[in-house]
Amino acid sequence: MAPKKVLITGVYGLIAGAVYRHLQAQPDRYDVYGLARRPQRSERAPQDEQVVVPEEKFILADLSNYSVVEQAVEGMDVVVQLAADPRPDASWESLLASNIVGPRNVLEAAHRKGVERVVFASSIMVSWGYQQEDPYKAIAEGRFDEVKIDEIDMVTHEWAPRPTGLYPASKVWGEALARYYADVHHMSVPCLRIGWVNAEDHPRDERGGAIWCSVRDVVQLVERTIEAPEDLRFDIFYGVSNNRWSWVDIDHPREVLGYIPADSAEEKLGLA
Repeated sequence: MAPKKVLITGVYGLIAGAVYRHLQAQPDRYDVYGLARRPQRSERAPQDEQVVVPEEKFILADLSNYSVVEQAVEGMDVVVQLAADPRPDASWESLLASNIVGPRNVLEAAHRKGVERVVFASSIMVSWGYQQEDPYKAIAEGRFDEVKIDEIDMVTHEWAPRPTGLYPASKVWGEALARYYADVHHMSVPCLRIGWVNAEDHPRDERGGAIWCSVRDVVQLVERTIEAPEDLRFDIFYGVSNNRWSWVDIDHPREVLGYIPADSAEEKLGLA
């Protein structure tokens, strides 16, 4: 069987770069391509880890340019849509180009060119509003003695989105777009609500550890989504590590994708 052709957008970003390196190391399984709007590492990516994309497999493109995007996705089996402006304080103009127009162009181009699957990177921040209420607020504020974690209701993919800013609202748009292309155009567009991944690959404290995801775990989640059965059309999966104070459901990605986090915030913090 020929290697699966995979295009990773935003390839010089933190998560995309890690996914690229992991897939590239398996040439018998993956033929990996990268797309970015500039050929340099993003400010969030680790400074000591290089992403080297061969010139013939790199596409320099802004996702707001539809014609270039269409050329980039042609012939791909899977597109991993990780390119975005992730800044909570990003301007509306930047979010419009990167997080609204860009994902639409990727999905429309993938539809027209017959790409089988687009993995859409969403964010745990689409559910940020739940932290305005206890018990989720208590976790966010570190009032752990007030929380019986084994008894709280986990926020699941079936709960309504509650974005608290334009960035997560743009991710809600992306998820709705994914549903449209799955239902109307019969594409496979699973969405990943990725937790807090950082260049240090380490939670800064126990509060932040509740929504932390290790680089190893997010890479596993993306690969398992790439390899999910063909009949997976649309679904939403939270992507966090196996953290003690996590308030989002990771049973669903375990049951559907076989995702089993290898890391936990408590282990990283020496609290396990």
